[in-house]
Formats: sequence, structure tokens, C-alpha cells
Amino acid sequence: MKTNSQKYKWYKIVFEHDTKAGRLFDEILLGLILMSVAVVMLDSIQQINNSFGRLLLTLEWTFTILFTIEYLIRIFLTPRKSKYIFSFYGIIDFLSIIPTYLSLIFAGTQFLIIIRVIRLLRVFRILRLVRFTMASVYLIHALKHSREKIIVFLGTVLLIVTIMGALMYIVEGPESGFDSIPRSIYWAIVTITTVGYGDISPVTVTGQFIASLLMITGYAIIAVPTGIITAEMSREKAKNQGTRVCLKCSNTDIDTDADFCKKCGAKINQGKQ
Repeated sequence: MKTNSQKYKWYKIVFEHDTKAGRLFDEILLGLILMSVAVVMLDSIQQINNSFGRLLLTLEWTFTILFTIEYLIRIFLTPRKSKYIFSFYGIIDFLSIIPTYLSLIFAGTQFLIIIRVIRLLRVFRILRLVRFTMASVYLIHALKHSREKIIVFLGTVLLIVTIMGALMYIVEGPESGFDSIPRSIYWAIVTITTVGYGDISPVTVTGQFIASLLMITGYAIIAVPTGIITAEMSREKAKNQGTRVCLKCSNTDIDTDADFCKKCGAKINQGKQ
């Protein structure tokens, strides 16, 4: 694409944000996204729908047509069309307009337009919130590197709720609402996560004792994934900053000539971790 062509100038406005016109285009786009999401939310309220249903439908189709035109313009302007179409933002842009058209065939699918809210992720790029972007990168890497530990953790939790659910089925029985092992496991999950809906509750002393143990266990369990992910995020940040880090306790206060961690005593591998 020639840098002095009219098409390139429009490309800069639509896809870039480092010009006044490009920033204004993105700000207007974000405003339209927010208004379209608000319309969908209002349309889901029965009283408002009864009074302003026709107006909301008109606005919904107006926003959809505008976003459709924007999507087609993006395809026209980009030199690598397939790259944009199958990119993250390209897929989201497509999914944000298709529900309205599907509503002509399948009733109710228009409420899937709420997916447009994901398009607001562009605000990080527009407002140059680099520190938030970097934090999200650290979080993604931390989740990726800690997936084995999280899988083991989730497996342990599933084992606990299965055993406790089966035990409560035996102790309480159908008379107290524990009429099957799956339903008892559901109760164990609700209890261990400290949600406590209250639709099922133990009535025997033994059942209440088991429930108390499960509640206490729940508080301890909640902290585990947080600790795993936090440690991985600290390790990832230290790695990117060139800091030596202990792989055992994630301590980053390590002297350059140290062979062992001053916090836990674990051996430190030579070089940057």
C-alpha cells in the first residue's frame, strides 16, 4: 500500500491511534459500542421493552448496520484481509454484528450482541494503558506456567468434594435433601466455595460437623490458586527484568554471587533464571 495514497490515510485512521483523526475515530467507536450494549440491556427489561420496544429495535438495527459498514471498511482497507478476519479483533468484530441478523431466523439471539462489550478492549490500545497491558501479559504467562499446579489443585478439590458428597449422602440421606450422590457433591461444592445457597443443609450432628470441616477447608483452599498465580507472576516479572529468582520460594532478593537463596536455602542456578 502506497504511503501517500488515500486508502493508506484511511487505513491509518481506522487501524491506528497515533493520529488525531485515528484517536477520534476510536473514541467515537467506543461510544457507539457502549450505547449499543446499553440498548441491549434496556431491551431485556420487560417494562422498558413494552414501552419502548420499537425504538430500541430501531436503535439496535442502526448500530448493527453501522458496525457492519465499519467491519466491511476494515476488510477493504487492510492489505492482508485474511489476517484481520481471523485475528482476535476481527473475530470479535464479526461476532458483534451477526446476532442481529440471526435474530431474523432464531428469536432471542439478538441478546448475544452483548458480546460487543469485548470490543471495549481497544480502550487499552487507545488510551495507551501500557502498564495494564503488561500486567495482563504477566497474568497470561503466569496462568500458562502454573497450569500443571492448578490442574493438580483442581483435581484435589474434586476428590475432596466427591468424597465429602458421598459421605453426606450416607450420613444425611434423602430425608435432608441429599437424595443422590451428584446432588450431595453439588452441596459440597457450594459449601467448600463458601457460597452457601442454603437450598440443602445438614440436620444431623454428624452432618453439621462434616459441613463445618468442609467450610474451614474452603477458606484454606481459596488462597491456594491465588498464591500459585502470584508466585508465577513475580517469577515472570523478575525474569523479564533480568533479576535472579529462587525457583522454590520465588524470592528475588538474591545477591549476584550467591549460590543459595537467603530465604529458603535452596540452591540457585547460575545465570539469570
